[in-house]
Amino acid sequence: MPTLRRAILADLVHFTVPKAEALERLAELEELTKTYGGVAVVRTVQRRAKPDNRTYIGSGKVEEIVAEGKLLGADLLIINEVLKPQQIFNLEELLRGAKIQVWDRIDLILNIFDKHAKTSEAKLEIELARLRHMGPRIFNMGAELGRQRGGRGTVGGSGEGNTEAMKRHLREQEKQILQKLEKCQSVRDQHQQHRRRQEKKTVALVGYTNAGKTSLLNALGKRQEYAADKLFATLDTRVADVYIPELNETILLSDTIGFIAGLPPQLIRAFHSTLSEAANADLLLQIVDVADPKYVAKMAVVEDVLQQLNIADHPRLTVYNKIDAIKKPATSVATDVASCALLVSAHAKTGLIELKTAIAKMFSTT
Repeated sequence: MPTLRRAILADLVHFTVPKAEALERLAELEELTKTYGGVAVVRTVQRRAKPDNRTYIGSGKVEEIVAEGKLLGADLLIINEVLKPQQIFNLEELLRGAKIQVWDRIDLILNIFDKHAKTSEAKLEIELARLRHMGPRIFNMGAELGRQRGGRGTVGGSGEGNTEAMKRHLREQEKQILQKLEKCQSVRDQHQQHRRRQEKKTVALVGYTNAGKTSLLNALGKRQEYAADKLFATLDTRVADVYIPELNETILLSDTIGFIAGLPPQLIRAFHSTLSEAANADLLLQIVDVADPKYVAKMAVVEDVLQQLNIADHPRLTVYNKIDAIKKPATSVATDVASCALLVSAHAKTGLIELKTAIAKMFSTT
């Protein structure tokens, strides 16, 4: 069995951020850490007016983390933000003696993706996302080492040539990955054209990670795809046939990767191929975990991602899932702009008939 990573989770918030909100931010980071396969041994919040340019969390907090890491045997520090390459480099240098590796939020998410991806396409997209995230860090570290050694390059002061060579190597790697993804996209396009020739209507599930999209796909399509109560349990797009009685036809329902707060646009763009199922769908079902106290804020995150993907204006139904997990869903759920509050439970298989009826109505009016 792989060794369990013992992680220190650190976040930086402004002095004005309420304690409850700061703890909620760390709670999601801890859930992500568990999904990866780690355990949080320390959770710490640093309050500052602005991030420290050198280490993001400040030198005093770094010293505290070194002491706690040695005491508790931690081997990983996870910062709940996207760090600058120089900040990562400085933190790793300061924590090297304590043998503590440093990840930012995106490093953690990418490592989760790595563990859960199954198809070659998903693996390529993760490789592309990692390259775009790590690339600036790699040649920044090389340049910094060059300066420390009295030269401008990465080895023996050999000048800027090494840094430029590294950049070219990264560009070539990205080009090769994009070429492979284009082939995957070509196959996906052929499948979509085949569906259009069959005149099959297409519906895509979108939503925050762990909202229950795959469970709903299984319930509606009578499938047995892997679904678990954790973040990013599935990454690969799945498609199921769903019969809609009111239409007297079968539609195609596709699952997509879950969204999450704090993903930069360039990382979202790396998953263009997988998300193309949503971009080309006739209808979007936005799945909301209504049992989550933060569901309204997470709906706003999903809206932002849909805007970035230029599909926010697609025909859409909002589906409030997991109503079996709360006592009075009808009093706590706001209707969407179309005044169509669809309350379902994929787990208990309730509300599915009403959902099919709502899908049929959407197609009959578009």
